[in-house]
Amino acid sequence: MESIAVFGPKNGSHQLFLPSPNNWFPVSKLSSFPLTSVPSKPPRFVRLKATSTPICDDKKSNRTFEKLPPSPWTDHFNSLSVDVSEMDALRKEIDALKPEVKNKLMSSQGMESTKKRIHMIYSLVSLGLAHHFEDDIYETLEEDFLNIEEIMDGEEDLCTVSIFFWVFRTHGHYISSDVFRRFKKNNGDFKESLTGDAMAMLSLYEAANMGTRKDHILDEALIFTSTHLESLAAGGTCPPHLSLRIRNALNLSQHLNMEMVSAVEYISFYEQEKDHDKMLLKLSKLSFKLGQLQYIQELKILTKWYEELEFASKLPPYFRHRLVENHFFVLAMCFEPRLSRERMMMAKFFTILVILDDTFDRYASLPEAEVLANSLKRWDHDHTMDKQPDYLKFTLNFMLDTFEEFDRELGPDGRSDNVTAAIEVYKTHVKGNYDLAKWALVSHVPSFDEYMEVGEVEIAVYATLASRYMSLEKLDSKEAFEWLKSKPKIVQVLCAKGRLMDDITGFEDDMRRGYVTNAVCCYMKQHGVSEKEALKKLDEMVTEADKIINEEFLTTVGLPRCVLKAVIGLSRMITLCYNGYEGYTNPEGKIKEYMMSMFVDQISL
Repeated sequence: MESIAVFGPKNGSHQLFLPSPNNWFPVSKLSSFPLTSVPSKPPRFVRLKATSTPICDDKKSNRTFEKLPPSPWTDHFNSLSVDVSEMDALRKEIDALKPEVKNKLMSSQGMESTKKRIHMIYSLVSLGLAHHFEDDIYETLEEDFLNIEEIMDGEEDLCTVSIFFWVFRTHGHYISSDVFRRFKKNNGDFKESLTGDAMAMLSLYEAANMGTRKDHILDEALIFTSTHLESLAAGGTCPPHLSLRIRNALNLSQHLNMEMVSAVEYISFYEQEKDHDKMLLKLSKLSFKLGQLQYIQELKILTKWYEELEFASKLPPYFRHRLVENHFFVLAMCFEPRLSRERMMMAKFFTILVILDDTFDRYASLPEAEVLANSLKRWDHDHTMDKQPDYLKFTLNFMLDTFEEFDRELGPDGRSDNVTAAIEVYKTHVKGNYDLAKWALVSHVPSFDEYMEVGEVEIAVYATLASRYMSLEKLDSKEAFEWLKSKPKIVQVLCAKGRLMDDITGFEDDMRRGYVTNAVCCYMKQHGVSEKEALKKLDEMVTEADKIINEEFLTTVGLPRCVLKAVIGLSRMITLCYNGYEGYTNPEGKIKEYMMSMFVDQISL
């Protein structure tokens, strides 16, 4: 009998042999994903060292945790100094250049000028400058979209068509992917003559990453461009800076990348382009430099806050020290220098999330997890903690105290209701953590459907969005929280994407420490497939999720821009964090490179 071994639990087990079904069952939470039937064949069996139903021995606890090394960044910013006068000088230079750029953007008239303006918007976005001209960009694209057919009519340059497509979809305007049919032959294949133009192929590749489930031509374009771009980058025919840009894009497309990470890469590329706009290049460097100094200043304050809490002496070493990493990932949702308070509050919120997650996931016994969950549900420094371990008391007090700090910060602006709304979302996240812990602490492997219902809540998408919406202006925040409470499809699908990418990239680590309650094991159990087959299917679900997110972004209307912008930013953060590796638990490699580019390698002016 063929079987698939799944690592056993930490708290005892018996072996189960579970026959697989002949068809994929419909997934209630992922009903939009196409789950196709498999051909009839002899049943396969999955051997799972796990209990068939959750059974808990209250005397047992999950203390066999692995001590995680501290972050190398924790003390890095203590000794750094930030020259406030330098920041003031940068702001003055930026303020002096912005009117010139705005005038160039808004003053053009006529069809050719319109095309130049759209190209300029592409440059502004790519260089990380769009936030300086956000209202102007949206205003001009609203007007230009009314003439989109005329703009595209007769345009035979692939690079131009791809860039226009990318710009309009990036800003929420649906432009049909049929515009690319002009670059196909009669047999339906893309023209071979396109493959010699590296910039055009790269632009088409970037556009293809913005596809929805109906954009089949973009699926074809993605395969077509990926194959040829690999050859172009490796063949030595492209300039070195263009080859590097191609490799960066193939690793992570601009649409899926964090805006500031993409910008610093693009600035380097743009500077080496012969026809670059010197004014835009100068402004992009000044703006990025100001951002870097602002981030360092914030990290000095955050590091002091973190040290004063004395996590190292108050908690056993089961948790991940990720303060600086938290700040880095927050940049996906609010990188603009003016959003300093919002960033620091979100970094603190992320610290709460990781302490909660690691307490339930890596250390607490089930009775302790229950006490903590109930105390957070009541939201009170209550007496139920009197007989609990000191670490648990500290964890509860830290969370409650930090939210009180948020209220002191936002209350004077009339935003206490925002904090209250964020707390309610956080309580739901706590429940998701506890529900998952009840399975994980006894090594229970539920069905994939059951797991996703709980795991999508536990992954903290709702809580993360709440942390961003908490600091919005009163009117925007009210709309944001009401929308979030309605559980919109784009957020539901983002939850699924986050859950799956986390579990796919963290699977080996989970198995090594005997943690079997994850999407891979649950999918293997429900469908009787191998690890390889399960990972392939979950990867397909992630790809489908990105298409649905693109779809929902283009069709969701009536919301303040900042609300949807946060969702797209979070989606990009998830992609970057789990792009073939578990970049939060193990922030080495590419994550470390990205952080160096933000915080250490100061851009030269």
